[in-house]
Amino acid sequence: MGKKILITGATGMVGGALLELCLAEKGIEKIVSFVRKKQAIQHDIVEQVEVPDFMDLSAYNEHFENVDAIFYCIGVYSGAVPKDVFRKITVDYPVHFAKSIYARSPQATFCLLSGQGADRSEKSKIMFARDKGAAENQLATIGFAGFHSFRPGYIYPVKKRKEPNLMYTISRGLYPILKHLGANTSIPSDQLAQAMLSIGLN
Repeated sequence: MGKKILITGATGMVGGALLELCLAEKGIEKIVSFVRKKQAIQHDIVEQVEVPDFMDLSAYNEHFENVDAIFYCIGVYSGAVPKDVFRKITVDYPVHFAKSIYARSPQATFCLLSGQGADRSEKSKIMFARDKGAAENQLATIGFAGFHSFRPGYIYPVKKRKEPNLMYTISRGLYPILKHLGANTSIPSDQLAQAMLSIGLN
């Protein structure tokens, strides 16, 4: 019997790459993609579910049954929103989503797209590190059969896109140099997605 996969953030760089890989994976029978706005996807095994509020998931319980792996790729750039909103998106959303799934699929594996520098002591002066660490801590204690956190440095977008800010524009230009500084510095988006998929399924 094929696997059932849940993905959030499929409209983003890494989530989109994950979705493409899942579609090419023969062992996957069902993909449920939770999105704010549906994409133009025509595929028999994909079901898109519009979720206006990730803190209100009671209407989606049927999708949380018999799940094998969850790939959580929703995020927001530091400075793009106020601190309280960043915390809500970074910590509250994934934790509430995970708990909703765990109630019906405790056997699942949860894969979180976190970030380099995530601080599990939650004492960092950097909001990004502190909140990413808090999300990892809370998700790790829920009780899933497996929990894996991925902490990439700079993610190089294999597919060209409009960069979200100046720093990412500069980083893209410097990537030929960054990629020679070691695996902890940067990773192409497709390689990150493949690593997440391989670990999530196996």
